[in-house]
Amino acid sequence: MHHILTLNSGSSSIKFALFAVNGTPVEKVRGQVEGLGSMPRLKAETGRSVLVDEVLDETRVKDHASGLAAVLGFLHAHFAADQIAAVGHRIVHGGPDYTEPVILDDARLAELAEFRPLAPLHQPHNISGVEAAKKAFPNAVQVGCFDTAFHRAHPWVNDTYALPRDLYDQGVRRYGFHGLSYEYVENRLHEVAPHHADGRVIVTHLGNGSSMCAIQGGQSVGSSMGFTALDGLPMGTRCGQLDPGVVLYMMSELGMSAEEIEDVLYRRSGLKGLSGISHDMRLLEAAGTPEALQAIDYFVYRIRREIGAMIAILSGLDALVFCGGIGEHAVRIRERICQGFDWIGIELDETRNRHGSTVISSDRSRVRVFVIPTNEEAMIASHTARLLAEASSPAII
Repeated sequence: MHHILTLNSGSSSIKFALFAVNGTPVEKVRGQVEGLGSMPRLKAETGRSVLVDEVLDETRVKDHASGLAAVLGFLHAHFAADQIAAVGHRIVHGGPDYTEPVILDDARLAELAEFRPLAPLHQPHNISGVEAAKKAFPNAVQVGCFDTAFHRAHPWVNDTYALPRDLYDQGVRRYGFHGLSYEYVENRLHEVAPHHADGRVIVTHLGNGSSMCAIQGGQSVGSSMGFTALDGLPMGTRCGQLDPGVVLYMMSELGMSAEEIEDVLYRRSGLKGLSGISHDMRLLEAAGTPEALQAIDYFVYRIRREIGAMIAILSGLDALVFCGGIGEHAVRIRERICQGFDWIGIELDETRNRHGSTVISSDRSRVRVFVIPTNEEAMIASHTARLLAEASSPAII
């Protein structure tokens, strides 16, 4: 039996999953190397069984290349007999032209590498993951699945900025991100609540990276993220929405270079910057310092403000969905976000919310509120499986 390996390289982690291909891909194992650059840790599980959970030597596993080597070492040790027919990769930025998954060759990789400045926390690691996988599995098909693809048919008014037209023609436009997550959640919503899935839906992907998407009839019609993955909601270390005049001020008055500004906006802002403690919501809720509480307040405020904007785009609301690490696990954050939306018909059920039920709204709520764990790996595997008709002979781990 052939298998698909999925790789999802983030700013400080590499998520992976192995799927058996027999019609619909079936997951065999999933895991991640997290804490790259600080305290690396390898975790992997199959079903409810933990195969490995160990702290790695930070002198040996200190970047994405060595992190991927740790992943491959784990696969060699536990799944040496499995044949890898294809490797599916999450590619954060597909630019204006990549609207669906594609088989990656050298020319396409070179083109995608040009988008590195638009997603500096992700695109370089996405590309490096492809290059490493090509060396590890030279006979396997490499497939790129794009976070921007889900949004590429959204309306022109959500695609453009009020800038000179020639900049739009050069690719300066709103792309939107987290598309693989939104696509998976939309598909799951069709399974658990098909009537609501065909209506007016807001999906909030809340985690170290956070964004929001307005979906109508299964189609993205509005996204909080724009040209880069900086815009919109505050995130773990990213600032979210920002007056561009702030950047000009940092350049002209504070004398900061482009590299220094990038570091501030991408790595030193968001929850971490506001709290002065951490990007981790769990640590902030436990800390309870004035700064931590203010960071949480701002996070909730911006989400509520964006929900209001998305309701306006949709001319109403039928369903609100939470996903992502914070969205799936932070009970109090979900509660605070939903407070005061009784005017649109949102009413939470306290017990359901506390237990993280699939439906956390009350039976009286006109708008149904869901918690749907996202699974980008499953979405990548599904897309990759569809392209396996073009695959060459499988490689051996």
